[in-house]
Amino acid sequence: MRVIARMNVGGPALQVTALMRGLDPDRFEQRLYTGEVGLGEADYLGLRASDVPVHRVPGLGRSVRPGDDVRALAYLVAEMRRFRPHIVHTHTAKAGALGRVAASLARVPARVHTFHGHLLHGYFSPAVTRLVVGTERTLARRTDRLVAVGSQVRDDLIAAGIGRADQYEVVPPGTVLPPAPSNEEARALLGLPDHGPVIAYVGRITGIKRPDRFVEVVRAVRASIPQATFVVCGNGDLLDDLVEATADLDGAVRVLGWRGDVETVYAAADITLLTSDNEGMPVSLIESGLAGIPAVATNVGSVAEVVVDGETGLLAACDARELAAHVVRLLNDDDLRLAMGAQARDVVTDRFAAQRLVSDINRLYTGIAHERGWWNSSPTAPTR
Repeated sequence: MRVIARMNVGGPALQVTALMRGLDPDRFEQRLYTGEVGLGEADYLGLRASDVPVHRVPGLGRSVRPGDDVRALAYLVAEMRRFRPHIVHTHTAKAGALGRVAASLARVPARVHTFHGHLLHGYFSPAVTRLVVGTERTLARRTDRLVAVGSQVRDDLIAAGIGRADQYEVVPPGTVLPPAPSNEEARALLGLPDHGPVIAYVGRITGIKRPDRFVEVVRAVRASIPQATFVVCGNGDLLDDLVEATADLDGAVRVLGWRGDVETVYAAADITLLTSDNEGMPVSLIESGLAGIPAVATNVGSVAEVVVDGETGLLAACDARELAAHVVRLLNDDDLRLAMGAQARDVVTDRFAAQRLVSDINRLYTGIAHERGWWNSSPTAPTR
């Protein structure tokens, strides 16, 4: 039984979809339980995964609302008692809390939680962060396996006292990018200029992603390369602020909203840009690499496990001037940019294939089943 608060467009939804599609149905009977996406978010299931069956949980969503949370908890407990899963696997913080408490109440034998990132930095006040950490420490004691999408994410969580090292498995994201149009066709489809560099941002437009820093980068790059165009594929609570902050740039920033053909956005671009204060392991950078596009990104979370600095892209501190300088450097050096893009495709294809993700989780579940005596065969254990 898989529980996630909402299937909004982003890394967690993509990973959940890959597992729902990829795990062998003869070995694993899966059910997906989720809530509704929030305002300004797009439903990944509707955009790219309408084939995945889903159970909607009343009251489950991103925000903390005590009445709705109690309703969602009661629903999950009832469903677990009815379905009687061997394993409950939760994804993201809110579903991780409600799902694991429900699994304890319903006496589900095994519990797994995936940290697709963490809330230790950049999200809350110090007091709220301490509350989050305390809650996660308690939940970790009720969890059989903790999955982190990257080594840095795991190390940060262990340093915060969340779980023991021997509870963790590092399972990086895995994805696949559909065939894309040519650069010329993609630009025509998106209404972008035929000539001149295009820099893409793909993701939510919200505080932790620092759209204000993105605007600073746009202005600094345009000061050196006036013909540069920036495309934003996404939405979020700060979209209106972004549009207002770039209104004087004569169309230099094109906001596309969420799209089901994100491969077209990468095909139109020369560089992918990420300006976040905190990340898990950004799937947008993995997709960018699959498209053969180098990235310029802040060196936060497990970003450095996707972007090899100086080889598949350029990493920077959380500083708009440094990010802009990296963008300008790549735009002014075609050979370097193309070489990094080719290397990015090779590295990402090797490390972040969707089938590798499915295989890792298959081994994880099979290992639990073997330990509990549900199956007789012993799998090769995932890397801890």
